[in-house]
Amino acid sequence: MTDPSPWRATVLTLFPEMFPGPLGVSLAGRALASGLWEIEARDIRASATDRHRSVDDTPAGGGPGMVLRADVLAAAIDAAAIKPDRPKLLMSPRGRPLTQARVAELAQGPGPLIVCGRFEGIDQRVIDGRDLEEVSIGDYVLSGGEIAALALIDACVRLLPGVMGKEASGTEESFSDGLLEYPQYTRPQLFEGVPIPDILTSGDHAKVAAWRRAQSEALTAARRPDLWAQIPPKAPNRPRRQKTPKTKTDG
Repeated sequence: MTDPSPWRATVLTLFPEMFPGPLGVSLAGRALASGLWEIEARDIRASATDRHRSVDDTPAGGGPGMVLRADVLAAAIDAAAIKPDRPKLLMSPRGRPLTQARVAELAQGPGPLIVCGRFEGIDQRVIDGRDLEEVSIGDYVLSGGEIAALALIDACVRLLPGVMGKEASGTEESFSDGLLEYPQYTRPQLFEGVPIPDILTSGDHAKVAAWRRAQSEALTAARRPDLWAQIPPKAPNRPRRQKTPKTKTDG
């Protein structure tokens, strides 16, 4: 029997007031109000045991900054009492890069528990002991995991059934097939002397599809050679890496 419960994000954070934040407006906000998904922000500090509600301490071995204590964070994770089938994630710059494929997996499940780190990080024993999957949204450092968690949740929510207006919206976009998305155009027909490529207004759907595919391939080869290297080659007209896509003509 299918679980009727909506997709749910449980966030452990020192700043629960940051949620739902931008997730409470626009597409995600409407879906939240409609009950298509749920969010629970839990304060890590509620699991502190001393009168000062301390959650951090100096790093073992010395060094700058502070580290989230193992006992406090572990207690916060346990208190969330999530079901075993829900993934437990830690937003971390040293984690595996978040991909559209992983987002799709998370969106198809019951929803994750997400730990938002702060300070210099969290005690490694919690990562190991609570089997946290470290996830990164990019090669840069944020003040905490909250913004990263918002990004991950938004990416998942938009893929939930009934959230996007058109089914194709989730399939014809960047990373859906390993490529970057093709350029988009709309009215006016002529803008600052640059027309919409003729092929897009030709009415020939096959040629439009071929043009879009070619543009996606050229963009990916030029901007993301790491992604392009994973696309199976197809001779003889595979675009070269240094070639930039044309946007003013249908060539």
